[in-house]
Formats: sequence, C-alpha cells, structure tokens
Amino acid sequence: MTFLMRFGAVCGVLSGLFIGLPGAVEGFVGETAATSLVIGLSPALAAPLVTALFLGQPRTTLGTVGYAVSFVGLGLFGGAAYALNIVLFHLGEPTLAAPSVAVLSGSAVVFAVGTVLFGISMIRAHVHPPVPVWAYATALPVLTFAARLPDTPLTSALHVVVGAALVWLARSVYPATRPATTTSSTITTSAA
Repeated sequence: MTFLMRFGAVCGVLSGLFIGLPGAVEGFVGETAATSLVIGLSPALAAPLVTALFLGQPRTTLGTVGYAVSFVGLGLFGGAAYALNIVLFHLGEPTLAAPSVAVLSGSAVVFAVGTVLFGISMIRAHVHPPVPVWAYATALPVLTFAARLPDTPLTSALHVVVGAALVWLARSVYPATRPATTTSSTITTSAA
C-alpha cells in the first residue's frame, strides 16, 4: 500500500503542476499548443492521487461512493479533456455533433458530482488538510464547467487554485517515513 500512496503523491504533484503552471502562463499569453498539451495530460495523472486520497481515509459509504463516482467521472472527463486540449485544439473551432456535445457535458456532470461527493467525504474524514480539500470540492467542479468558456484571467486563476490544491493534497498523502524492512543482515541476536 505504501507504493500506491507514494505513486499517488508523485502523480498528484505532477497533475497539479500540469494544471497550475500552464494555467498561470495562459493568464498572460493565452492558450498555446504547449499549454494545451500539458493540461490535456493532467487528468491521467490525477487518477492515482484520487486512489491515494481514498486509501488514506476511513472507509465510509459516502467516501466509497464518492471515490467510485469521482474515479469514473475522472476517466470520462479526463478523456474529454485530452480530446479537447490535444486533438481538437489543432482543428481550430470544429463544430461538434449534438451527441458528442451531450456526451462531453454528461462526462463533466459525472466528474463534478463525483468530485463534490468525494470532497465532502474528505471534509468529514478530517484526514487531509482542510484548505486544499475545500478547494478540491469547490474549485474543481467550477473549473470543469468553466473549461467550456473562453480563456480569461478567472479561468487561469481557477487552474492555479486547482493545481495548488492537488499539489498540497498530494503532499498530504505522501508517507512520512519508509516502512521498516527486515533482511537477514539486519537481524541480530544478543548474546547473554
């Protein structure tokens, strides 16, 4: 389990940086191919963090349901973010068919609901620091729906807030000490 916690923490830091840093850059220069690429990769790195956050708190029905919906929503919305930021970005302003718009909107709703449920479970568990948990539970759903809007200083600020919250949460799940290992060379017996 220590591996999952460390892996989740490292991926969470990268996910937060991949959201926050390009968001800050876009506040000054607008969306570019490079910032769009990095943001599009970020959701894939968030999945191990969500798992580490879940493993680090007590099991409750709300936490389990929140984790499950959040994880599925992250997969759906992560795929949508990847497509929008990496594939469609280079096509200019394509017109999407109604079913595609419905599926993209549905994935955003599932992700937002899962994020709120999982955020509430983290708030109630009192395991992770409250400031990034509240930012996760509020700013991330807002950013999900703001992604459809044109880039503005507000959306850039949301990217930075979400990125900082993810990095902070990732740090909170990183195990403080390495587990003790037992090898034949470290076992000693005392002579009487």
